[in-house]
Amino acid sequence: MSEFFKQLEIQRWDDHRYYHHSRVNQALHFVSAISFLVAYGWLFVDPAIAALIAWLVSMTTRQSGHFFFEPRGYDHVNQASHEHKEAIKVGYNLQRKVVLMALWAAAPVALLVQPDLLGLVEPHDSWMGYLRQVGVAWLALGVGGLLFRTVHLFFIQDVRTGLVWMTKILTDPFHDIKLYHKAPLHLLRGEWIDPAYHGGRG
Repeated sequence: MSEFFKQLEIQRWDDHRYYHHSRVNQALHFVSAISFLVAYGWLFVDPAIAALIAWLVSMTTRQSGHFFFEPRGYDHVNQASHEHKEAIKVGYNLQRKVVLMALWAAAPVALLVQPDLLGLVEPHDSWMGYLRQVGVAWLALGVGGLLFRTVHLFFIQDVRTGLVWMTKILTDPFHDIKLYHKAPLHLLRGEWIDPAYHGGRG
C-alpha cells in the first residue's frame, strides 16, 4: 500500500506542476471541487440531479480552466513542451477531453432527436423527464469514461497505475480544495500566474 500512495502523490504532483500554472484555472478548480462534493452528496439522494450538477457546473468550470486559461507555451520550470506533457499525461489529455466533452454535448441532442434512444430508454413525457434522462446519460458517461481509461491504463501501463489514477480522480475534489482554496484571493491581488511558474509562460 505504501507504493500505491507514493504513486498517488506522484500523479497528483505531476498534474499540479504541469497543468495548473494559471491562477484562473486554479480558482475554477476550487469552484469545481466544491460543486463536485455537492454532487457526491446528491448521488445518495438523486443520481440524475447529481450528474447534472457534476457536468453542468463541476466539469464545465474545471475544463474551461484547462482549455481557455492554462498557458501552453514551453514550460521552463519543468523543462517540458506542451506536446511532451500531453504525450505523457496519465489520464485524459486535451485531445481525449475534446472527445469526452463532444459525447457530453451530444447526449442531450440525441435524447431530443430520438427520445427513446432506439428503444434503450422510456421516452420522456415532460421537460423534467427529459432533464432527468440527460442526467442519467451523463452519469453513465462519467462512470464509463472513468472505467474506460482505468482499464485502458491496465493494458498500456499496469493495473496499479490504473487504480491509482482512478483513486486520484475520485479524490481530486478534496485535494483541489486543499490546494487551490487561496487561488481566488490571489486573483483579487492581480496574480494571474502562480509565481512558481512565471518562467513557464513561454
